Amino acid sequence: MCAIAYFVGFLIGIVIAIIASIIASVISYRKGIEFRKRKAEAEIGSAEQEAERIVSEAQKIAEAKKREVLLEAKEEIHKSRLELDREIKDRRNEIQRLERRLVQKEEALDRKVESLEQKEEVLSKKSKEIQELYDQTLETQKQQIAELERISGLSVDEAKEVLLKNVESEVRHEMAILIKDIEAKAKEEAETRAKNIVAMAIQKCAADHVSEVTVSVVPLPNDEMKGRIIGREGRNIRTLETLTGIDLIIDDTPEAVILSGFDPIRREVARITLEKLILDGRIHPARIEEMVEKAKKEVENTIRQEGENATFDTGVHGLHPEIIRLLGKLKFRTSYGQNVLNHSIEVAHLAGLMAAELGVDVNLAKRAGLLHDIGKAVDHEVEGSHVTIGADIAKKYKESNEVVNAIASHHGDVEATSIVAVLVQAADSISQQGLVLEEKLLSRISRGWKSLRK
Repeated sequence: MCAIAYFVGFLIGIVIAIIASIIASVISYRKGIEFRKRKAEAEIGSAEQEAERIVSEAQKIAEAKKREVLLEAKEEIHKSRLELDREIKDRRNEIQRLERRLVQKEEALDRKVESLEQKEEVLSKKSKEIQELYDQTLETQKQQIAELERISGLSVDEAKEVLLKNVESEVRHEMAILIKDIEAKAKEEAETRAKNIVAMAIQKCAADHVSEVTVSVVPLPNDEMKGRIIGREGRNIRTLETLTGIDLIIDDTPEAVILSGFDPIRREVARITLEKLILDGRIHPARIEEMVEKAKKEVENTIRQEGENATFDTGVHGLHPEIIRLLGKLKFRTSYGQNVLNHSIEVAHLAGLMAAELGVDVNLAKRAGLLHDIGKAVDHEVEGSHVTIGADIAKKYKESNEVVNAIASHHGDVEATSIVAVLVQAADSISQQGLVLEEKLLSRISRGWKSLRK
């Protein structure tokens, strides 16, 4: 029993201790709450005071700013008012100045109007005086005419007719004398001018003369090369002659082969072929055929280049490509000791010089002069004279009638129908003969002029 009582007493003690601990904790918690409450209330009161202080300071700053802004606004308004007053004053002064100028101009206009009115009055008086004088003059003239008719016994129309007849007779006589003087002077000046033109043209252009030949000589490095050119049983030389159409003459002439042929272009192809074969050293029919083809292309290129050079040297443009090629072929033609292409270029220059002196179309004269012997490029291939062939070529490639006539008439076979044709005739004679008798040239020019006048 004692143990139970002891145990119960122990439990009661523990319970009392726990209760006392709980009560102490509750009391401590309530005290903490009250402390925090008092602290929070103290902080709230301090914050309210700080807020009131900040608001008070903000109000003070706002008031200061407000006063400052108002002051600045008043100053700005004052400045604007001063500027406005100054501008109004300037404009008022400008208006006053303009008003003064307008008043001055009105006064000047009034003075001018007054002056013009005075001048108008003076002119009106003078006009009346002039009209009176004019009426008096007409009356005097009528009286004089009547007096002259009475003295002469002729009316005005009859006097005019007599006077015109006398004047016409005198004028006809003076005109006849003047015409004779003009014709004499014109003949003298024309002869002198023609001589000067011919002399000047001869002086400015000189021909490069070459000898007309039908053979070409190809040098050989040694006489052994002759045997290689002939080949076994003559097969090489026969191949070369067949392909080029040129005869090879291998005689006793040391270290040289002669190419004989009437066609200069074929002769040139043969010469180039033989020189290439000699340089290459391999001479057999297949190689000969290859070299002949290369030589033909080279000669064709040379022909094209020479034709273009001729048009460039003379300043003649717009020619058909085939005509340019035919001009290039003239490089390999000679006639009467002259290279035909050089002769054609020279005739073009001579005709151009004389055309410039006479005021004729220089380009047309040069064109006709350059093409006048174009027929010689194919006269070995086509039947007919080079004049007819050349005119047909010019027609074929749409050259002008003046150029065609100049080509057809440059040897006198056809009548010249233009001054250009006459100039080409004269230039051709100068180029062919060098220094020609002036009388013969003047005679040809004179015949050309007469035919044109007819």
